[in-house]
Amino acid sequence: MDSLALAFAVVFPLFFNMSMGYGMRRLGLLDQHTLDVMNRLVFQVFLPVLLFINIYKTDLQSSLDLPLMAFAAISILLVFSILYGLVPRFEKEDSRRGVLIQGIFRSNFIIFGIPVAAALFGDDQIGPVALLISVVVPLFNVLAVISLEIYRDGVTQWSKILKGVAANPLILASICSVGILLLGIRLPTVLYKAMEDMAKATTPLALMLLGGSFHFSATRQCWRQVLAGVAGRLVLVPMALLAAALLMGFRDLRLTGLLALYASPAAVSSFTMAKQMAGDSELAGQLVVYSSAFSVITMFLWIVILKQGGFI
Repeated sequence: MDSLALAFAVVFPLFFNMSMGYGMRRLGLLDQHTLDVMNRLVFQVFLPVLLFINIYKTDLQSSLDLPLMAFAAISILLVFSILYGLVPRFEKEDSRRGVLIQGIFRSNFIIFGIPVAAALFGDDQIGPVALLISVVVPLFNVLAVISLEIYRDGVTQWSKILKGVAANPLILASICSVGILLLGIRLPTVLYKAMEDMAKATTPLALMLLGGSFHFSATRQCWRQVLAGVAGRLVLVPMALLAAALLMGFRDLRLTGLLALYASPAAVSSFTMAKQMAGDSELAGQLVVYSSAFSVITMFLWIVILKQGGFI
């Protein structure tokens, strides 16, 4: 019951905020123009600030775990490479190819990683998990931009892809925060507090916009893609990568960090990014909604399995 309560406590705020957004649209408090403008604002301003703050506040000296960080990065690259070769074989629409690839390899690690680790091991023990953000999130964003840019116009233009990567606000925020962290630069307290307050508003705002943009009728048009994406994100990816992590000897907190990385639902920002980069945002949004819903069950099962096995 504790494992189920943990999973529910992590996932419920997601659904509450999405439900609020959906309700506001149904009541006429949000229209399509407002949703489009606010989604652009979240993508270009709020999400970069959230990413910057999450990386900036990690402690390099006490939390550096190079084997864990290397394993996480290599595993993500491997999954992306497999999906890049596999997804185009069964999905023919370019606007959905990049979205499916992104929805399966890119998890909601920022929102899930720290709460899951803290609930299992305590706030004072989760430094290595927090530091994973500085490697995983920039990698997620670079690969997400590549996957969406490749299929934006149906033609692979690497110069355009590189330009899209270089100009992506999330990647620029990652580079800035990692650079400041490595140089040991400290932001003025007033500035940090203001940015932290903005970061706190990002996830609820992004979730409400997602809920406001969601149309249940659209599920009928892409239920196969939703089924494939949710199964890949919540079952196939964690099954394969957690097995590999166990074989490599990862246990306890380190394995919990990888569990949160691999078994979390599709990233909320994947919807916003798809909408801004000409991907199928309806499919992206449904992957977030349905993977978040079913993650209550799958996260519970993964935690129970690993606890029963004595691995965490």
